[in-house]
Amino acid sequence: MGRLQGKIAVVTGSASGIGRGTAVRLAAEGAIVIGGDLNTAGGEETAALCRAHGGAASFMTTDVTREADVAGLIGHAVEQYGGLDILFNNACFSGAIGPLETTPVEDWDKSLAIGLRSVFLGIKYAIGPMRARGGGAIISTASTAAKRGIRGLPAYCAAKSGVVNLTQSAAIELAEDGIRVNCICPGDILTPMRASPLPKAELEAQLAGLQPIQRPGRPEDIAGAVVFLASEDAGFVTGIALDVDGGALTGLWSYGGSSQHSHLRTSGFLGPSFQRKAASDLPAAAAV
Repeated sequence: MGRLQGKIAVVTGSASGIGRGTAVRLAAEGAIVIGGDLNTAGGEETAALCRAHGGAASFMTTDVTREADVAGLIGHAVEQYGGLDILFNNACFSGAIGPLETTPVEDWDKSLAIGLRSVFLGIKYAIGPMRARGGGAIISTASTAAKRGIRGLPAYCAAKSGVVNLTQSAAIELAEDGIRVNCICPGDILTPMRASPLPKAELEAQLAGLQPIQRPGRPEDIAGAVVFLASEDAGFVTGIALDVDGGALTGLWSYGGSSQHSHLRTSGFLGPSFQRKAASDLPAAAAV
């Protein structure tokens, strides 16, 4: 029997990367998985993968910046499966990139909406269903960028820092309801969101050099942390920001100077990975 047998879990950003890897792992651990994402085709593929691993699963096209969509996604879990035990607030993309001085207010607002407001909405609508079941586990994806600034990503860093502090505040407020609230701070994880014009093998080699553990991070690394935080093994754990970064935050591991981050030295808006077809879709400086 899996560690999460019979638990009902909602995963946002389930169509690819960390979201897909975690949804499949949750299903393999016995959970019923409801995915939400803007990428309908990818989300349906993930649901099929979850079912192939033995778990019940469904998908709803969801814009996590819209309150009605988030409420509807969690409402679907309650109505279709009877409740909610686990919420993984994961959906995000890089958003506004480039100097603060030239960042349009509209891009800043969109970045904070996807990176922070979506987490607030997920927590808000998870509370009632989890309270009704006597508790639950909320896990959100923050980032090592929440703890150390990255050149060219001010909005992303600000949003992820907000996720960490929101996690702590919510953990205090919801402990009396048996709801544990934690977040994970991934380092450089090899996912579609990891924009680069480099060939995959070269990108993997560069990512391997960014932290003491000399390999790229994988979605499975984050999935394992989510399963732990969602399980009773973490029953006395709440309010933490767990680094899953191969040790990147332990020392002077450079982000901004490496060539695979060259797109952060230009300006623009880097949206969802599934809408990018090729290196030509990256900002101009990244294709050099």
